[in-house]
Amino acid sequence: MDGGIADWVARRAERRPEAEALVDVATGARHTYAQLDRRVGARAAALAALGVEAGGRVALLGENSAAYLEWLFGAARLGAITVPINHRLAPAEVAHVLADSGATVLVRSAAFAALAEDALATLGGDAVGALVELAEEPGDQAVEARPVAGDDPCVIMYTSGTTGVPKGAVLTHDNMLWNAINMVTAGPGIGGTDVTVAAAPLFHIGALGLSALPLLYAGGTVVVVPSFDPAAFVDLLAREGVTTQFLVPAMWAALTRLPSLPALPALRWAISGGAPCPVTVIEHFTALGWTFTEGFGMTELSPAALFLDARDVLTHAGSVGRPFMHVDARLVSDAGEDVGVGEVGELVLRGPTVFAGYWNRPEETAAVLRDGWFSSGDLGIRDAEGFVTLVDRKKDMIITGGENVYPAEVEQVLHRHPQVADVAVIGVGDPTWGETVTAVVVASGDLDPDEVIAFARERIAHFKAPRRLEVVDELPRNATGKLLKRVLRERYTGQAEAVAR
Repeated sequence: MDGGIADWVARRAERRPEAEALVDVATGARHTYAQLDRRVGARAAALAALGVEAGGRVALLGENSAAYLEWLFGAARLGAITVPINHRLAPAEVAHVLADSGATVLVRSAAFAALAEDALATLGGDAVGALVELAEEPGDQAVEARPVAGDDPCVIMYTSGTTGVPKGAVLTHDNMLWNAINMVTAGPGIGGTDVTVAAAPLFHIGALGLSALPLLYAGGTVVVVPSFDPAAFVDLLAREGVTTQFLVPAMWAALTRLPSLPALPALRWAISGGAPCPVTVIEHFTALGWTFTEGFGMTELSPAALFLDARDVLTHAGSVGRPFMHVDARLVSDAGEDVGVGEVGELVLRGPTVFAGYWNRPEETAAVLRDGWFSSGDLGIRDAEGFVTLVDRKKDMIITGGENVYPAEVEQVLHRHPQVADVAVIGVGDPTWGETVTAVVVASGDLDPDEVIAFARERIAHFKAPRRLEVVDELPRNATGKLLKRVLRERYTGQAEAVAR
C-alpha cells in the first residue's frame, strides 16, 4: 500500500540517511533525511494523540519554517489532510477557512498567535478542538504510518481569492507525486544534489509544489526562510550553493532593482511562475547569462501545467510554453471546440495533476471539470509549434467599443516604459464605449500620463491603449504577488468619468 508523500521522506531516510533535507535559516537547524524522518514520525504521533485520524483536517498558520513542512508530512503519515492558511488574511477570513475545511487542529506559530485567537473568537465555541505551537520541539514518540491511497486527499489549498471568497482545492497524494515528476523531468531536471530556497510562502502552491516537494521527492535540499528580503535572499543563494530556484514574478522583479548580484556559479536554472512575468524581467536575467525559464500553473493543477524551456525563452518571449510531460492542454471555444492556430480560446487541461475538486462544493467543481478536462478560465493562443501565449483571464477581458482587449498584452507594453515600475490594466464602465481601458500605474519617476498613453499608442492599436491613467503608490496584490484586479475595479468603477482621449 502506498504511503503517500510521507513515504518519500521515509524512503530517502533509508537510501541516503546522511543527506541534508532541510535547512532552517531562522533557527540555524540543519536536518538530514534520517533526522527529518524521525521528526515527521513524532509530529504524526503528536497529532494522533490529539485524535487526528485518516481524513481529518490539520490547519497550518505560520511563516515558512522546517517545522511547517514537518507538520505537513506528519499529517500525511496519518492519512490526514493539511490545510495551509494564508497568514495575511484577516481574522474573519481565517475563520472562514477553518470553518469551511472543518479543521479540528490548528497548528500556529507564535508570530500569528493573535491572528489565530481572533479567528477562533470569531468562530466561537470549540469549533477547532486543539491549538498547537508550530515550533514546539518534537518528542521521541513514534507512530506507525497509516496506509494512504494515491487518490486520498493530501492538502486542501485555498485559492487566492482574487475573484471572490477563497475555495478549497483538494489536492491528492497522486497529484503531488505527478507534479513532482513533472518538475523533476522539466528543463535541466532536478536531482538529489540540487538545492533550493523555499522563499515564497508555503501556504501557496507555488512554493510548496514548485520548490519544496519536488526537491524532497528527488532527495535534494530545501532551505527555508521565514520571509523574503531581496538583498538577504541573493546572499543566501550564494552561501547555500542554490542550484535551482522558483520565485513569483514580483520577487524576481525585486531582484532586478538591487544594485548588484553576487556571483552564483551553482545556479543551474531559475523559474518564474504564479503570474505572467514581465518580458523586461526575463530579459534582465538572460542578459546575465542565467538559464531563466517561465511556467504557468494553478492551484487546481498542483500547480505545474505549462513550461517554457530556457532555449525558447527569448525566441518565444511572452509565451508560457508547452505542457509539462504529463499534462495535456487544449485551447477551446465557448462551444468546447478546438480553436485554430493564432485564434483565442480558453485553456483547458487534463492529466494526473488535475485536482479532485473544490472541498464541499460539487456545483463549482462540476462547472470547471468536464469529461476529465479542467477549465482554467485563462484565454490564450497557440502557434504552429504548440507554444501557448496567455492573453488574459477570461473574466478580465475588456470589451471597448465592441473590440476585445486583453489587459496582459497592454501591461507588457507599459512595463517597457522607463517611468512605469508596476502596472495593472482594467476595464471601467463607460456610457459611450461600454468599458474604458484604464491603466493603474506605479511610477518610478516623473510620469506624464499623456506621454505614457502616447507611448502605448505607438506600439499597439489605439483601441487597446489606455484612455485613462491613474497613478498610485502601490498595486493591491495578494501574498503571492498576484494582482487583485477585483479590488481595482471596485475602487475605480463609478468614481470619475473616463477621460476621453
